[in-house]
Amino acid sequence: MAALSDEVKQAWANREGAVILTTINSSGIPNSIYATCVSLFDNKLVVADNYFDKTRANIKGGSKGSILFMTKEGKAYQAKGELEYHESGPVFDDMKKWNPKQHPGHAAAALKVDEVYSGADKLL
Repeated sequence: MAALSDEVKQAWANREGAVILTTINSSGIPNSIYATCVSLFDNKLVVADNYFDKTRANIKGGSKGSILFMTKEGKAYQAKGELEYHESGPVFDDMKKWNPKQHPGHAAAALKVDEVYSGADKLL
């Protein structure tokens, strides 16, 4: 896992709208979801598992993943890496602080970022 650059951290802080989290099942079939309950924790992009089904199964099956997000200025960023699934511990505890109370927050999916792109430009 690489440390996120200041540019990527600023873009994440300046994102607008939902992010798109993509995972892959054991047959190589991708699954993408919109997610709005997201945060940054220790250089990991975190998505709350409020209503995952296929996404949860893919992560537990060892899927790598990507998160695509847009800034308020319309610039796209895509982060890629390994996914972790936290049902307890520091990442989970942090998610419970920011995840809206009306959502179940079953777990926290954390993307350990290996690469970041903005368009064709590799930033990390």
